[in-house]
Amino acid sequence: MKIHFIAIGGSAMHNLAIAMHQKGFIITGSDDEIVEPSRSRLSLLGLLPEQMGWFPDKIDQHVDAVILGMHARADNPELIRAKELGLKIFSYPEYIYEQCKDKIRIVVGGSHGKTTITAMILHVLHHRGIDCDYLVGAQLEGFNAMVRLTNKARFAVIEGDEYLSSPLDPRPKFHLYHPHIAILSGIAWDHINVFPTFEMYVDQFRIFMNLIEQEGSLVYCEADPEVKCLAEQSRKDIRKLPYGVPVYSVEQGITTLEYQGTRYPLQIFGEHNLMNLNGARLVCNQAGVSDGDFYEAMTSFKGAAKRLELVKSGPGYNVYKDFAHSPSKLKATTAAVKTQFPDRTLIACMELHTFSSLNEQFLNEYRGAMDSATEAYVYFNPHTIAHKKLKPISPEQVREAFGTKGLQVFTDSAELMKVLKQKHWNNSNLLLMSSGNFDGVDFKELAETLKP
Repeated sequence: MKIHFIAIGGSAMHNLAIAMHQKGFIITGSDDEIVEPSRSRLSLLGLLPEQMGWFPDKIDQHVDAVILGMHARADNPELIRAKELGLKIFSYPEYIYEQCKDKIRIVVGGSHGKTTITAMILHVLHHRGIDCDYLVGAQLEGFNAMVRLTNKARFAVIEGDEYLSSPLDPRPKFHLYHPHIAILSGIAWDHINVFPTFEMYVDQFRIFMNLIEQEGSLVYCEADPEVKCLAEQSRKDIRKLPYGVPVYSVEQGITTLEYQGTRYPLQIFGEHNLMNLNGARLVCNQAGVSDGDFYEAMTSFKGAAKRLELVKSGPGYNVYKDFAHSPSKLKATTAAVKTQFPDRTLIACMELHTFSSLNEQFLNEYRGAMDSATEAYVYFNPHTIAHKKLKPISPEQVREAFGTKGLQVFTDSAELMKVLKQKHWNNSNLLLMSSGNFDGVDFKELAETLKP
């Protein structure tokens, strides 16, 4: 089969293109800009377009399917040509389902923790030798891609994003996967540009639950009131498995679980991560993994990239980076580091970077999100706000919205980095949280410049 990717350079799209290439399909693609690491990965396999831009003449009757990325617009000339020829056009999630429709589909949904839970499930299944296809939103240790699609795997583990499927399809991605086993980690309002009210956002998760296959399973976090309410109201023909925080202990910065007299030291920490672990355990149980085997496998789990990832451990200090950007993620991540190292000063920095976070109507959702930090810093770039065509916000608005005592707000990334480099990092931790990179900051390079 020959497949053409419109907007092949996207994080998810280029991984799918590589997966289908490895499956033996003929792959072509176009994009108006492709950056690293997509560029190098596509080039290595001969999949990088020779020219940037859109070329309708790439679309002909020999193309068996067209996959449309979110980066493309509805008036894309290649898309228009594909429609004229009556070709099959799939959104990214539609094609994932097409490739996995004969497999047992495990779908991980929720406003936070999706990537971590997916990574945990994959880590354990891989450790136990259980073959599976997958789609995950970060690069994982031990896995050479973010997408794997084969003919032989019995299971498909899919990270279920609630954002829109494509420019032509406004359905959330996770509505298209129809899970046999679903897990829902939590609901906290996000994507305000698509779901302008909390009620509209919650409805997407209600629909997700209703799309579970008949006689399927729903694993859900009962500590989240919204999730618990939806789960209790959901269909009677599905099996419902609630989870919360497991019993644990912390000694000298190491979190340990105990099961049937055996202690299992973990490389991850924080109650949010431990709830994720408990949910992943219930999912793996249904794939045939016992609790003992699950815990043993989890002792070697280091986490997903940018999810409370340790950048550097120095004499008396650690530097972490995290993808946290929404209020719930920010609060959970900040609290996790402070709880794990209660005697250390916690310097927490976050960047307002997404459409929702930079929207003045959404800012008040951040109230108290950084209260666990000893010192809290927030950065935003006014040019990013202008680029997203949002109403300008001021440092004063941000300080008032967060409500954290002593919060400092920066609009110049270099100034924030200067403040951090001037500090003495003795008995302290630095937590950097953003879906971006503070306008080009190399976190490893920054960590190397910090002095005890």
